[in-house]
Amino acid sequence: MSDSDELDIDGDESPDLGSKQKKKGGLGSLLPTILKFAAIGIGAIIFIVTVCVITYNFMRGDGVGSSPIHDPQSPYIGRLPVFSYYTEIPTITTSTRDSTPRYTVSVVIHIGYDQNDTAVSSELNFRRSQLQEFFRRYFAGKMAHELAPENEVALKREIIEQLNTRFLDPAKIRDIAFVKLDIMEVF
Repeated sequence: MSDSDELDIDGDESPDLGSKQKKKGGLGSLLPTILKFAAIGIGAIIFIVTVCVITYNFMRGDGVGSSPIHDPQSPYIGRLPVFSYYTEIPTITTSTRDSTPRYTVSVVIHIGYDQNDTAVSSELNFRRSQLQEFFRRYFAGKMAHELAPENEVALKREIIEQLNTRFLDPAKIRDIAFVKLDIMEVF
């Protein structure tokens, strides 16, 4: 071994200096990794909560355009909720929109709402005459084939939507029951 090898007279870098430059402080190199995993964790939690909320609202039926009317033929139907019904609307009899042949429709409707919701009950009592007129106009604007039994679910949805948007403010209708829905041809 010569003296020039130990002193590095030629100007080459020593291997010890390169290893010191690569090595940083412990917290400085660990901080970006911790922040990266924290951001991934927060993003995952936000995604899971969003999916859960959307699924819950969809299954509960509170989403926009959804209705509490259930198809009795659906294999996914569980126990139906118990509602209180407003039964003070008398029989509505009117002519349909058909011109030839002419049809008459006779309807008895019960309006379902949540059992403990007294606001709906009192509001329906106050609006009894308006409800009668609404139902008379509603059925007078329909054709006889639109009132067929296979269209009852769609009719109920439409009636609930109109009642909830046009008549009731904080309270909501949950169900419509057609106690009687007779369509008769007039000769």
